[in-house]
Amino acid sequence: MQTLVTGVSGYVGAALVPRLVRDGHDVRGFARSADRVRAAGAELDDLVLGDATTGAGLERALDGVDVAYYLIHSMEGVDGAFVDVERRQAEAFAAAAAAAGVRRIVYLGGLVPHDGSISRHLASRLAVEQALLDAVPESIALRASLVVGARSRSFRFLVRLIERLPVLALPAWRVHRTQPIDGRDVLEFLAAGAMLDARHAGRAWDLGGPDVMSYQDLMRRIADVMMVDRPAIGLAFNFTPVASVVAAAVAGEDPGLIEPLMESLEYDLIPRDDGAAEAFGVRLHRFEAAVERALRDMEVQPR
Repeated sequence: MQTLVTGVSGYVGAALVPRLVRDGHDVRGFARSADRVRAAGAELDDLVLGDATTGAGLERALDGVDVAYYLIHSMEGVDGAFVDVERRQAEAFAAAAAAAGVRRIVYLGGLVPHDGSISRHLASRLAVEQALLDAVPESIALRASLVVGARSRSFRFLVRLIERLPVLALPAWRVHRTQPIDGRDVLEFLAAGAMLDARHAGRAWDLGGPDVMSYQDLMRRIADVMMVDRPAIGLAFNFTPVASVVAAAVAGEDPGLIEPLMESLEYDLIPRDDGAAEAFGVRLHRFEAAVERALRDMEVQPR
């Protein structure tokens, strides 16, 4: 099966390539920079350079492709205009995929709050999802919250905060719940998505690990695995714009990435149901096991 993986310079895309090759796929990559792909460790004989925003390279990248993985996110370096950028990228890719006769697009996005409230970050993910599902009807959208992995930017951000802050000052969003998922399990869902029966396609699937927890409990449990004591102080308000700048500086991250992510913490982000694991045939790892594995990998993957 001819498969295209976009975003191969990113954490998920780079890890997905060898998984698909092991399954017997002919894998082509699509990215803006060959140097960044090599730095991410993605080994590809077939790499098309282009830009989803302008559409450059898309026709060549999608030629003869059966299944395309859409793993493009653009929250950094666009001065807060990522919602418009991501929408235009998705629409250009969706149109090119439909024109090329792609059978299925598999997309990894974000969980959506149950009550209809939604942050800019999650609204953008939802708009991308809809554009792809509308263009190629047998597509699949996977929705996840925190992905626990050594190269997951969100997870590394939390680890750096726990490492560098002697006391954790947690805003009001600390009481909201999340359901983190092991990065290894996300890869299994993505790989299974290429071959999933058509009766399970044409829709979004919510993903989550087996453990539900508040964000405060999430931080405590990561600290416990790291074997460090980090007292927490609860704040009455969220202060997201200010808190995101401070937290990004402490963790050495880009505030343009952190602020939209922290806006999403102001909601419960848990799956609507737990049917995805059975439908995709994925056995889920427990949270502590996922954190232990990610921390071990971080020791040998410093970037």
